[in-house]
Formats: sequence, C-alpha cells, structure tokens
Amino acid sequence: MAGRYQKRRIKKSYYKRLSIAICATLAVLLAVVLAVWGVSSLITAKPDKDASSTISNVSSEPEVPHKVASATVVNTGDLLIHSPVLNGAKQTDGSYDFSDMFTPVASYFKDADLAVANLEVTLGGTESGKFTGYPTFNTPDSLIDGVKNAGIDLLLTANNHSYDTRLFGLKRTVSVLKQKGIDHLGTREVAEDPHFTVKNVNGINIGMACFTYENATSTPGRKSINGNLMAEEANPLLSSFSYGKIDEFYAEATAMISDMKAQNADCVVFYMHWGEEYQTKPNNWQKTIAQKLCDLGVDIIVGGHPHVIQPIELLTSADGTHNTVCVYSLGNALSNQRKEVMTSCKTGHTEDGMLFYYTFDKYSDGKVVLSSVDIVPTWVNKFPSGGVNKYKIYPLENDADAVSALGLNTATANNAKASYKRTAALIGEGLTRCQSFLDCEVRFVIAEPVSSVTP
Repeated sequence: MAGRYQKRRIKKSYYKRLSIAICATLAVLLAVVLAVWGVSSLITAKPDKDASSTISNVSSEPEVPHKVASATVVNTGDLLIHSPVLNGAKQTDGSYDFSDMFTPVASYFKDADLAVANLEVTLGGTESGKFTGYPTFNTPDSLIDGVKNAGIDLLLTANNHSYDTRLFGLKRTVSVLKQKGIDHLGTREVAEDPHFTVKNVNGINIGMACFTYENATSTPGRKSINGNLMAEEANPLLSSFSYGKIDEFYAEATAMISDMKAQNADCVVFYMHWGEEYQTKPNNWQKTIAQKLCDLGVDIIVGGHPHVIQPIELLTSADGTHNTVCVYSLGNALSNQRKEVMTSCKTGHTEDGMLFYYTFDKYSDGKVVLSSVDIVPTWVNKFPSGGVNKYKIYPLENDADAVSALGLNTATANNAKASYKRTAALIGEGLTRCQSFLDCEVRFVIAEPVSSVTP
C-alpha cells in the first residue's frame, strides 16, 4: 500500500515539476513575444509629434547632390547686312522684311533657353541717310523684327561697325533694341547703362560681357573704331579694349568679373570681337587674351570678327584649377561674302558659320558646372528669286539626310556639303577634345561629311 502511494506521489511530484517547467517555459516565450512585439510596434508605429527630437537624433546617409536646373545657350556669328542682302529683303511697297532669311534655323534658336547673335550693323534710321551696306552699315529697324521672330533673344553690339553711323547711330541702335524688347550687350545709350549683364536662365545666373578691339590712335582721350575717331562722349558707351593697352583691359575684366560674382553670377561668359579677318587660325593676341581670361575664371569665350570659322580650344588656367572653352570665331551668320565676289578669301569660308551651344547644370548643393558644348554647322545660300538675290541660313546636321531634308537641288546641296567639310576640318578636333573632357552627351557630331543628294 505504502509502495503504491509512494509511486503515486513520485508520479504526482513528477507531473507537478513538469507542469512548473512548462509554465516557466511558456512564461519565457510569452515574455520574448511581448518584447519582440513591443520593439516591432516602436518601429512600425507612426511617431508622435513629441517624439520628433528622438527621431532627429537617428543618423542617416548624406544626400547625394542632384541636378536641379539646366540652361542651354545657342550662339551664332556675324549678321552683316551687305547691300545685296538689303536688296533681297526689300518689298514692293518699299519696306524691308528679313524674316525668311532665318526661317530654316529659327527652330534651333527657339528650342534653346537663350539665343545670341552678333549684330554687326547700326540702326541709324533715315536720320542717318539712306540704308547702306559695307563699308558703313545702316540697316532698317525691321531687321530686329526678323531676328526676334526667329527666336534670337540677345544681340551683341560691340564690334568694329558699332560707330558706322557715328554717335547718333550708336545710341539709336540701343534705343531701337530697347523699344523692340530685345536684349543687347556691348554698347549703351547712356553711360549709366550696365556694362555687363547677369542673366537668369532657367534658374542659373550667367554673367555676360562683350568687348571689341579698338584701333591705335594718337589722339589722347579718344577711341578709334574701324578707323573712325569717336566723339569723347562715346567713350563710355562702347565696351572696347586696345591691344596696345592690354593691361587696362585685364584690370577692367577683373573688376567686372568680381562685380558679376557680387551679383550672384554662377558662371561667366565673355564675347570677344577680335582677331584678323579671313584667317582660319587665331593670332597670338587672341590666344594670349583667351589664356588670361581663363586665368581670371571665365568659363566660356565666344569670338567673332574674322568672318570665317576658327577652331575651338580647351584652355587650362596657369594654376591648373580652372578650365575654359574658347571658340575663337563663329564665322558669318548672314552676309554676302561669297567666294565668287571675295578678293581676300576665295575659299568659301566666308559662307560658313555655326550654331555653338553651351550648357550649364546646377545641383542641389548649389554647384554649377559646364556640362556640354556642341555645334551645328550653318551655311548661307544665295539664290535668284523675283529678279533679286535672296538669302537663307541653312543648318547642316550630321545625319545622313541632313541636306536632302532641306530640299536643296544637287548643285546647291554640293555647295552645302563643301561648307560642312570646311567646318568639320576647322572645328572637329577641338570640339571632340572639349566634349571628351566634359564627358558630355553629344547631340551633333562633326565626323563624316553629309551624304550625297539627288536632284
């Protein structure tokens, strides 16, 4: 009896211990589950407003800067309204309409964020006499209507023809541009007008200046432009430099760049009217000035005046900290400088021009970088219509059917292809070098000439 009781007690004690062990195990498991649930709820639950200080103390990876803005500027060369071009714009009622001359390239200007051209004429009005071409350009105001309708936003007015219609024409040119609502750079109506601009283009502030060379003169306190001794009153109305007093220009450029930066310029562009006419290579002065501007921190240099295309070059500052893209000459945008009438240049280079693109990108950390450069070659076509010669600026893209897409006949297309080849030979190597350095996406590639065209 006692033995059976003892066995029963042992068994009961065993089950009691087993029950206690199971309960303890369950308690531990429950505690673990509750702990995990509690932590999980802290992670997944929406934080209280009062908990913001705790959350803000949690470390996070720094944000990688991302692009927040982009600004593309397209630039073209000299607008020279020679007498034959003037005659081609004249209407039966005696007015002048230049619009058709720009039609083939208008979409290129309008697609860019800013379009710039060199206005190498004056708007002297009838007060300066009849409308004339070379050597003293006096062009109808309607040219500006055609330019503006084509999508050009800003005209460079500092060049060797700025004083063709003297002080009155210099000032009237600026006045007309103001009235017609198109920006200008390089000349002023009054001395108090700005000598440079900081233009906001898609949220990027681009500092811009425009200068032309002066002739040497023995008359103290007077500038000479294109052999014309300017009135003393005109001195502060034209941004210019003298090769013989180049240090004065460098000092002015240094102060101007500083002022641009003070006005929050993100980048700096200088437009320079310089060099030797009809020379397809930059001279020593161009290269020396370009290098100095690079040393001063200029990002882009765009040149004009030679009336032919000159190469593009990537410059590095003397201290190795800065790079500048310099196009020494964009060539002619519109003119009658044809190979059949030229005595100084019979190669056809005066018929050639280009659309030069530069793009700046801005990032979320405020940094602005030059992200790409590109070109589209252009060619001026001269053709008879209605008893006069007409003129059109044609873009020549690199794709195989670029010329045929323009609807040109065989002879005209062959001239356009010759122009393309001339431009490719002058600009291709330097452009490729700049694009490789910037590691940019290339829209227009100067490579093989465009394909042949059927009638």
